Amino acid sequence: MDVLHHRAAASRHTPATEEVYRRMLDAAGVDGRFVARPSGRLVHVVAAGDGPPVVHLHGTNTSSLSHLMLVGRMPALRSYLVDRPGCGLSDADPFRPGRFREYGVGFVGDVMDALDLDAAVLVGASGGGIWATWYALAHPERVRGMVMLGSVPTLPGGRPPRTMRLAATPGIGDLMVRAVRPGRRTMLQIMTSMGEAETIGRHPDLFDSLVAGARDPVATRANLAELRALISPRGILPSMRFTREDLRRLAVPTLMIWGDRDPVVPLARARAAATEIPDARLEVLPAGHVPQLGNPDRVAALLEEFAMTAWE
Repeated sequence: MDVLHHRAAASRHTPATEEVYRRMLDAAGVDGRFVARPSGRLVHVVAAGDGPPVVHLHGTNTSSLSHLMLVGRMPALRSYLVDRPGCGLSDADPFRPGRFREYGVGFVGDVMDALDLDAAVLVGASGGGIWATWYALAHPERVRGMVMLGSVPTLPGGRPPRTMRLAATPGIGDLMVRAVRPGRRTMLQIMTSMGEAETIGRHPDLFDSLVAGARDPVATRANLAELRALISPRGILPSMRFTREDLRRLAVPTLMIWGDRDPVVPLARARAAATEIPDARLEVLPAGHVPQLGNPDRVAALLEEFAMTAWE
């Protein structure tokens, strides 16, 4: 199915976002489709491969396209790349203040239900890793295993870059959105702050999608709302941060794939978190905050081996 023919959802995003999706999905030889939540909001999902199910939740300020380079490298898995609300081609879906955690847990459960998945391995990157961890804590019976693909910002010691802290500040963030039209230079600066200035250059279409997403009003509002629910000018909100007790309650096998130069949660903090999680394995790669950009083959191999073991 050509997802761009589904005008009810796709037309809410910009033509540039639609065009880069068409280009990248065609090049990868995969299709996307929409599934509906009970609210009627539509969620865009890219599905590929044949095997045990793995649900991918992308990070903030990006989309499912940031995981697309992995699916062709792990055909033994049934990969579902999910556009989180307002991102990629998914419908916007506002949440009530103070209920962001419940909202994230509900979204993951609704998508799994819509895909007819009783259980799955969850792969969460950055902000998507927060949602995956929330869901694993709330519903471990539906999670065969969890992968933190790059650092999860709300782990102990996590600190978002200054640009994100400013964007989350009422007034300043709104001014930034109105005054700055993000372009390639701005996006490269953001990727530099994530330790991925060189590696993003290996993925020109993905870079185009990041620029398109930064200029998409639907995605911009969704990302800004998420940042404000999670952080303040001083860093992660205390109510949003995972505690050592939370990590000790994480009752599912957990694979942590970390960049040795990750600026959000440094490696030393990742090692400390891994000692708290009952069944955790830490793999360190030469990377910043987005390990799959520079190491797609290694990341895919790690994911495939972990998921197949989790489903044995």
